[in-house]
Amino acid sequence: MHRDFIDKIEENPVIAAVKDDKGLSAALKTDCGIIFILYGDICTIGEIVQKIKDAGRIAMVHVDLVTGLNNSKDVSLDFIKNNTKADGIITTKSNLIQHARDLGLYSVLRYFVIDSMALVNIEKQAQYGSCQPDVIEILPGVVVSKIIKRVNGISRVPVIAGGLISDRDDVMNALSSGAMAVSTTNKDVWNM
Repeated sequence: MHRDFIDKIEENPVIAAVKDDKGLSAALKTDCGIIFILYGDICTIGEIVQKIKDAGRIAMVHVDLVTGLNNSKDVSLDFIKNNTKADGIITTKSNLIQHARDLGLYSVLRYFVIDSMALVNIEKQAQYGSCQPDVIEILPGVVVSKIIKRVNGISRVPVIAGGLISDRDDVMNALSSGAMAVSTTNKDVWNM
């Protein structure tokens, strides 16, 4: 686990998630120290990351959502490491986590908690995963506090709540339930 990454998340518990250039511009005007990049392609990701790095922020690339990198192969991470200044990656594919760690990239493993099988998958990753991510992100982030507590109980990896976070109550509920931080595309929440 990258303790420095965890410290930065704790210092900045609201993470700006951006899905287009307009969102990126707005995020760079906030105090959010970490930005999740949820868009782009192999030709533009370097300049998107550069804007974030120029602003002194941590850039996390969701490799599953970047066209040309979304093939679930280690080479996608090699490209991120060798051709951008990204600090880390976000993915739903647990097979990429070890390679991210080998490359020195921060890692966020994203889970969609839509049924009990998702919880079983988190538990299996915690018990049998050869490599743990720095952080688990569970979506939707407005899941009941019982789910966040359960994920914290089955995994020693810190939890971020993401998706559908729309106001202060959602943020406070997630944090008081044990999430370390929230990620959201909602610009109003970025300025809390």
